[in-house]
Amino acid sequence: MENIFKRASSNWVKYSEYILAEADNGVWYVMPAPDAKVKIYNILENYETMVIDALNVGLTCMNSEKTDEDKEQAIFSFISNYGLLGLMTALPTTPQFMNYDAVYLNKNQYIKEETMQTEEYLKLFFPFKMPNINKRKDGVSWTVGGDKDMMALALTMDKRPMAVNMGFQKEYAERYDWIVKQFKDWAFTFFTSILYYEDFDSLDDTTKNLYRQSMAAFDGIAPTYHIELLDTPTMVWDFHSLLLGIQMMFSFMLVNDKNPLRICKHCNTVFKASRPSAVFCSPQCKNRYNVYKSRKRDKTV
Repeated sequence: MENIFKRASSNWVKYSEYILAEADNGVWYVMPAPDAKVKIYNILENYETMVIDALNVGLTCMNSEKTDEDKEQAIFSFISNYGLLGLMTALPTTPQFMNYDAVYLNKNQYIKEETMQTEEYLKLFFPFKMPNINKRKDGVSWTVGGDKDMMALALTMDKRPMAVNMGFQKEYAERYDWIVKQFKDWAFTFFTSILYYEDFDSLDDTTKNLYRQSMAAFDGIAPTYHIELLDTPTMVWDFHSLLLGIQMMFSFMLVNDKNPLRICKHCNTVFKASRPSAVFCSPQCKNRYNVYKSRKRDKTV
């Protein structure tokens, strides 16, 4: 499959350091460290690596043999490389929800309500300090805090929906348990695809239908895009959350039959195969697997 993102761009924000912080209600959140430095990057530049990293974090979170420290380290490594997931703008039916008194939510595993008052919804993502929102007859405005870097960031991202821009600020936080669930969901979706085809002949119709229904639940709001005349005509994707960006890119990689996603037969990590029949992520893993099998045969003789 040709790289459809070859002449494409989509900027996102990450910080140099993130911390776990406990809110008054006892819930743990991930947020930028107070002195963290901000960086804007193009998520499409190395999107395949990002998707594979996300799947491997999910596998780590699903692995009962991994400790809580292992899982936390994997999650923070991903977030340090790519930023928070943008859950606040991924869940509503529109990223423009700041223009309305209520937020309407797509069906999701985090919030049971179909609608929430906008202010109450914001509290889920600003548990330590709420943004300064000004409601007027002609609309809603948002006052950025006194941090010069945050003001400069808000000006740089002023073409994005207000909620997306707010989600780039240091006060924005995402629940740690929600982040864990999202990574597990991606890994589960990947496993569903792998097992469906590997075990197809041995599955009964009921099980096949369960796999299909599980995969059908993997969806998201399609992003918009526009064309900019840069060095060459460039398609700019308007991802309003990193979550939906990863989900879309994962979808394209999942249906790539020329270079499919695979799980290494030796180290059990996800990798992009160079050919459909590949089962090892590297020659080293292939050699180690063969050595292991050889030693195992010698012991049984």
